[in-house]
Order: sequence, then C-alpha cells, then structure tokens
Amino acid sequence: MTRMTGWDKFILTLIIIGALNWGLIGFFRYDLVAAIFGGQLTAVSRIIYALVGLSGLWALSLLFRRTREHREVRGV
Repeated sequence: MTRMTGWDKFILTLIIIGALNWGLIGFFRYDLVAAIFGGQLTAVSRIIYALVGLSGLWALSLLFRRTREHREVRGV
C-alpha cells in the first residue's frame, strides 16, 4: 500500500470541504463557501472552487497509483 504524502492529505482536505459544501447545497440550498467569502463571484470563492476542482483531478491519480508490497527478507 502506498503512503499518503502531506500533499495528498491537503488535497483530500479540499475534496472533503467541496463534498460538504455540495451536500449543503443539495440538501439545504446553502453555499457555505459563498456565505463565508461574500458570494459565489468573489475572487476568494472562485479560487476555493477552482482549488476543489483541481483537487478532484489530482484525486484521479490516486486510482492509478501502484501499491507497494513490503516483504521482509530474512537472511539465514
């Protein structure tokens, strides 16, 4: 199994933020990112949306990473 890097954990955090925001939009029609940063069209909100989208693209690479098997070799 491959280990997650710090970058992977950061990306995963952004994906979770995006998923929670989409859940709020879907269930309650409430956009938390827009509410925090002053609307959907503000520069900060658009940057957050763009980072979440890029994070989703990066997460696609997780599907295709090879797993490493660590086998302990014992000498005789």
